Parts: sequence; structure tokens; C-alpha cells
Amino acid sequence: MALPAAMKSMKAIDRGTGPRDPKAPAMKAAMKAKKVTKIARGRMAKSMVFKGRKAKTSGGLTKDSLMVNKRGKVVSKLRSAKGKKSFKHIESWVEAVMEARAAFNAKGFVAINGKTLQGKALYAKAKAIRASAQAPLPAPAAMA
Repeated sequence: MALPAAMKSMKAIDRGTGPRDPKAPAMKAAMKAKKVTKIARGRMAKSMVFKGRKAKTSGGLTKDSLMVNKRGKVVSKLRSAKGKKSFKHIESWVEAVMEARAAFNAKGFVAINGKTLQGKALYAKAKAIRASAQAPLPAPAAMA
């Protein structure tokens, strides 16, 4: 079966052997090599910057603004310091809850002051422990 002339020319264009668009350039210009970025992106970005493979993260952190935390994860120095400072506000409560859990021998998850009796008892005990720990020391007696 013979193809119509229009279809023949379409197939020729698809193969790249037929008539070309006169406005199109004769040959493609040689492509430039892509520039390797100095900005690290993604999950391992901070690690790459810390190891020196990249210059900075997408957020702008450089090697001197990063550190390794006690778990071995690369983190921001400023945010780590801010987190430590913020934890000081709740540290006494965390210790009181841990002590209360040990006193009640609570294993696994227990919602503190939740719907269960164990949770309510845990909350009351932790609150009492914290209050006794934060009680001001008696004033020293004046020397006579």
C-alpha cells in the first residue's frame, strides 16, 4: 500500500531526514559543561558541608557554624545551644517524672495526667517531687 505524500514527508521529518525548518539552526551549538554547585541540599547537606565536600547548606550554614552532637549527628551550633538553653526550663520536671516512674515501677507508655489512675498518680507524684526539690533552703541561723 502506497502512502500519501503528506504522510511520507511526516515520517521523513520524524526520522530527521526530511526538509528542515528554515528558521532552525543547521547544527546545535556544543553544550557547556554544567557547573558543580557549592551549595549542599537535601538530607545529608550538613554532613557534606561539615566534611568539606560542599561550601554551605541551602540555609547558609558553613563549616564553622556546624558541630557534631553527642549522638554523632551534624547540627547547627546556634540551634544546639538554643535547645540546651530551652531544656533548662523543663529539666527539673523531666527528672521528677523519671523519679516518679521509678517509684511506681511504671513500664512502657503511661500518659501523665491522662485518663488512667496510674497516669493521674504519676502526675501527682512528679508534681510533689518537683515541689520538694524546688523548695527554698532554710535560711542559715544567725551566728550568736
